[in-house]
Amino acid sequence: MALLIANLRRIIAGGVILLAQAAGVRADDLSIVGTGDGIEMLQAVAAAYNAEGGPIRVSVPPSIGSGGAVAAVGGERQKLGRVARPLTEAEKAQGLVEVPLARIPSAIFVHQGVGVTDLTSAQVAAIFAGTLDNWSALGGPDLKIRVVRREDTDSTLSVLRATMPGWRDLVLTSRSKTATTTQDAIATVRETPGAIGFGPYSPALSGDLAILTIDGRSPRDPAYPSAVTLALIYKTATRDAAASAFLAFATSDRAGQVMAARGGAPLRP
Repeated sequence: MALLIANLRRIIAGGVILLAQAAGVRADDLSIVGTGDGIEMLQAVAAAYNAEGGPIRVSVPPSIGSGGAVAAVGGERQKLGRVARPLTEAEKAQGLVEVPLARIPSAIFVHQGVGVTDLTSAQVAAIFAGTLDNWSALGGPDLKIRVVRREDTDSTLSVLRATMPGWRDLVLTSRSKTATTTQDAIATVRETPGAIGFGPYSPALSGDLAILTIDGRSPRDPAYPSAVTLALIYKTATRDAAASAFLAFATSDRAGQVMAARGGAPLRP
């Protein structure tokens, strides 16, 4: 009987491995889950790390939010996570540790057909409040403004409220669509004529969208007020050699160069 059970376990384990291989997933992958902020940037860092032939392959899957990262790492289902908000004292008390990587400016972006590239902070606040609802009032075409917002807990929205003039107590218009991820917000604005939204800045955005300058300042201007901090998190009890190796690379000069090339301002822990 014991031999039969052992054989069954080997068969089941082999089946799991075959299924994982068929799905393109390696059993020894180190998956870094979490926020959509800076996802392309961190994917580029992971690609640079993988190209150096490290002991383990690192992957950066689609967003599950900063809260998802905290739950996954805190629940010991993942070794590393990515967040775009500071850890709370309660989360730190669970053994979670954050390692800041880069400052990523927030960006206000619009559909390419809008034809408007520069607004004042007061105009932006009026748009998201619903007071301004047609692009013709701002020098653009006679086109309805369609606001795309994020949920109240979104990291970029929190930073805008804390730093962008007129946003602290701003009540966002009810005539808006709520995007659940950064990728959803970008796709919605890209595909919807007259749309405006916000998210973490990336040079890649300019290929599909028009990134606004606010009060004459672009997101890459050092005086631009709004930004989030992209950080990795781990739990002290589950940090292993593979996680430590990637953390060392992610805070290296090489990783800093990769992040700077994609619009981030690297930070040193």
